[in-house]
Amino acid sequence: MAATDDVGWWIVGWDEWTDLDLIRARLAAGADPDSGVRIFAKPLHIAAERGSPEVVAELAMRVNDVDAEHRGRTALWMAVFEGRVDNARALVAAGADPWRLMMDGWSPGRLSLAGPTPDLFPAPSPEIGLSEAEAATAAEAKRLIPALGDFYYDGLSLACVADVSAAEATARLEATPADDVNIDALYEAWWNIPDADMIVGMTDVPGGCVITQPWGYTPSTLGVVKRISPGTVCYSMYANPKGGIFGHIARDGAVVAWEPDSAYMVPPDAGADKILAAHLYRNHPVAFCCAGADLRLADARPITGPPDIWLRLPERDYHV
Repeated sequence: MAATDDVGWWIVGWDEWTDLDLIRARLAAGADPDSGVRIFAKPLHIAAERGSPEVVAELAMRVNDVDAEHRGRTALWMAVFEGRVDNARALVAAGADPWRLMMDGWSPGRLSLAGPTPDLFPAPSPEIGLSEAEAATAAEAKRLIPALGDFYYDGLSLACVADVSAAEATARLEATPADDVNIDALYEAWWNIPDADMIVGMTDVPGGCVITQPWGYTPSTLGVVKRISPGTVCYSMYANPKGGIFGHIARDGAVVAWEPDSAYMVPPDAGADKILAAHLYRNHPVAFCCAGADLRLADARPITGPPDIWLRLPERDYHV
């Protein structure tokens, strides 16, 4: 073991940043309070996101600058983004500035105005608040997330398509009704049915349509989102049971990006609207996709089923 490991943060697991005794022991052993947490962030940033207020306060006393930035954001920004209110309060008590401008105008204070604790920090002036569009976006998130509710989505894939009806989407994908398919058998043992990955559900919703597959990733593939998105936008995702959310955003037939809902994965140069969406829908990837396509679902039925119709996609390589 290298000497730098003996005095570093390597021993602290991602779920151990609430352990004040462990953090103090690392500091006493010579761990640098300003750096050294693998390659991802500064210790105070990790503690703000994952730790306890006590650990945050301890590190905040040791750092050179409580408002030091990593990838364009301070530890206080991380605490606000992740909804760690107690950690945010501990940082402000240590001198962190909630109105320091960063992340395309989203100071920690402005970001808090969009979340569940808009009174977390006293605003220095009324003009610093949310724009009308930002307030509407935040209000829709507060409606949509509880409307969808909690459900198990591991193994599910979906594509949310704006301004395209289920009939038009069916035509674009050259799909046909799957009237001959035993859907119950697919749910029970899809892995034993050779063409299971070609069967998808399709449902009309306010603002467009939703394509789903409870047992596979096909709706999230490049082949589907490219074919479905000419003239519009499509947000897709696949919740891999082995871990991780994957998907694509396509506009007008071209894949633009996939935007995870992790604070560290929000690029430092991301636009203000993308930062707000990532904050509002963190840990809610299904709602993130619905909102991205401006689909105003009233409940989760278009996602959890049954869909309006089951369809069979034509055999082709959907990975390209």
